[in-house]
Amino acid sequence: MKIGDKYHKKGYLTKEELYQLAHLNSTRSSYHVKKNPASRVEKVTEAAYQLDDDFCRLALYNSLMGIGTPTGSAILTALDSKKHCVIDTRVWATLYNLEYFEKEKESFKPEDYLKIIEIVREMADQSKFTTAEIGYALFAYDVVNRKGNLH
Repeated sequence: MKIGDKYHKKGYLTKEELYQLAHLNSTRSSYHVKKNPASRVEKVTEAAYQLDDDFCRLALYNSLMGIGTPTGSAILTALDSKKHCVIDTRVWATLYNLEYFEKEKESFKPEDYLKIIEIVREMADQSKFTTAEIGYALFAYDVVNRKGNLH
């Protein structure tokens, strides 16, 4: 959230701030963020900040090396935890086990985020929890209840 506050103040992320967010979300692929030119990171994150459309924002974030839809969802969540949540395989798996989806999934595109966030926002509307808190709970549920390996 601290990085999200900086993003709000400036309207863009620095390469180091983006790396920090990416590293929190995916330690395995975050090093790719460092391959982006600093000016590109600032331009892309500034352009994404000015958009209201979640799909377009995620597509822009995904254009940067080391940033996939799950990390893009972490950026959106850092900006607004009431409207967004971090997604990944575990969140999808929990929703799959709750019969929201017909198949399991291991990689995500912006349109997958839209499917997930619609469900999570509805859950948040029906509870006293934020969208981000619901997302974290879905993640935690899979951690505790998964039988077998994640992948």
